[in-house]
Amino acid sequence: MQATNFREQFTDIEDVYALAQGIVDTVREPVLVLDKELRVIAASRSFYAAFKVSPENTQGRLLYALGDGQWDIPKLRVLLEKIIPEHGVMEGYEVEHEFPGLGYRHMCLNARRVFDQGSANATILLGMEDVTERTLLGREKDELLGQKEVLLDELQHRIANSLQIIASIILLKARSVDSEETRVHLHDAHKRVMSIAAVQKQLHLAGVVGPVNMTDYLSRLCDTLAVSMIGDTRPIVLKVVSESGITITPRQAESLGLITTELVMNSLKHAFPEDMTKGQIVVSFEMAGTNWKLSVSDDGVGKQDAAFAPGKTGLGTSIVKALAQQLDAQVETKAGTDGTTVSITHATFATKTIRAA
Repeated sequence: MQATNFREQFTDIEDVYALAQGIVDTVREPVLVLDKELRVIAASRSFYAAFKVSPENTQGRLLYALGDGQWDIPKLRVLLEKIIPEHGVMEGYEVEHEFPGLGYRHMCLNARRVFDQGSANATILLGMEDVTERTLLGREKDELLGQKEVLLDELQHRIANSLQIIASIILLKARSVDSEETRVHLHDAHKRVMSIAAVQKQLHLAGVVGPVNMTDYLSRLCDTLAVSMIGDTRPIVLKVVSESGITITPRQAESLGLITTELVMNSLKHAFPEDMTKGQIVVSFEMAGTNWKLSVSDDGVGKQDAAFAPGKTGLGTSIVKALAQQLDAQVETKAGTDGTTVSITHATFATKTIRAA
């Protein structure tokens, strides 16, 4: 059996009008039906409820005259008098306006021109979505994020100052003690405090609210370490090898930054005697999926009893192993006559070929 189409079902004009009015009233968002002069032919119940007007003061009146002219909005005029006549349809047209008695409203307008069959008269359907609450929540979120950034900057500044003060106190104490062993331990403590300060500084520069670009982060960190721990007095080069575009979480970056600093400090302490004419430390980072591998290699003396070899339990070793355990990673040390490599490997990592940064 052939289905009855819309035109066959509704032949009486009154039935068509009732259907049209029913459709308009069914829509949850406010809807206006306007004639070519922009007079209101019909309005949905949601329109009357949202804008607190009555049918008697709405139907048959010019849109711009509704509610003592509250709809005489410049952007709405552009929509109805220019865009719709030229294009026939407009979606997602945003209008912000202060309505008397209602206050600020942010509306998303959809309009469509519909021609009456067999006549030159045009009807405009104007739908309105009130997105005021969404807009205000968005602005509130932006303000809160802005406040968080200010507080984060202040926190970072206070942390940096506190670490600097602690480092200075340790250094002063190291200069005043008589015991050489104590002085060595205090100098080590000073370097570790400064390494934490360097990691915090680089994380702050990278931005800790989102993914951290590991190549940029390690490069800045190693530049800082080179200046503070190597300087111009030692012929040692510190470089980073990593693919571009690798990102990790701020928490991972902080731990890996501390590990990198410890391993670089260890290489500087054990791998290069004072009489060495040159040396190189390479920090490399690789990633495959969610797995990664951090390696710090040197071409120093390569003693078999390297500080991170099994059985060693120095402070630096303990720090690296503890941080690696937090990251669910394994520590592996390879030491030979051509130098030492310490690798921190997360899960089962497949080695890839990488380029120098």
